[in-house]
Amino acid sequence: MVVDPRRRELGAFLRSRRERLDRAALGLPAGGRGRTAGLRREEVSVFSGVSITWYTWLEQGRDIHPSRQVLLAVADALRLTDAERRYVLDLAGYAPPRPARVEEAPAHVQRLMDALPHPAYALAPDWGMAGWNAAYERLYPPIADVARGERNLLWLVFTDPYVRRLLDDWDVTSRRFLAEFRAEAARSADPHVAQLVQALIEASPEFRAGWESYDIGGFESRERVFHLPDGRAMTFEHHQLRPSDRPDLQVVLYTPV
Repeated sequence: MVVDPRRRELGAFLRSRRERLDRAALGLPAGGRGRTAGLRREEVSVFSGVSITWYTWLEQGRDIHPSRQVLLAVADALRLTDAERRYVLDLAGYAPPRPARVEEAPAHVQRLMDALPHPAYALAPDWGMAGWNAAYERLYPPIADVARGERNLLWLVFTDPYVRRLLDDWDVTSRRFLAEFRAEAARSADPHVAQLVQALIEASPEFRAGWESYDIGGFESRERVFHLPDGRAMTFEHHQLRPSDRPDLQVVLYTPV
């Protein structure tokens, strides 16, 4: 039996969130046999009002079609965050899929970035870098020489030593990027995304550990510090915009603090 990759991901994610819950914090006794955390499937069934068979099938990635109401009831039982709820709904098909690949930003988006005095770049849904401006190239000069097949933000963050040195808090930023990417990737059924993930699992132990944690996060504007080769440190505020006529692209820009 061939299992839909997104159903398999949904099942694995629900299981990971079920097993991480703190029983004591929920007012529940220890689960027996040394279990001090995590709910049983039967308990999720009771808390969500969903049959144990139906919930088990969800975790197993079976070919079932849960309603939005059922998924939200399960999300309540598992204490999911807003970003995790969106991720579950996306995986279950309750968000319109977006194309994964955009080879090059359209001319009007490129002109927008070129008009900005500060670093900016455009990301496709698979986080391929579809364009950037001169200020970004000054911040990260190697970008123009990266092969098109490797010109992906997640790939560069986890495999390029230059990027690791550039980022002030690589450990934190890389995990945040991964959580944001995973949330975005739920909307795409393009096999290229799965190939990218598999390549990163093989190329980066840090990525593999982060991917296995099933962290989900949404974008939040924040301050970022970059360490340049000449010894300078530059602080920017990190923002994200989506052109209304090209919502499949996210334009990321840095404004000086």
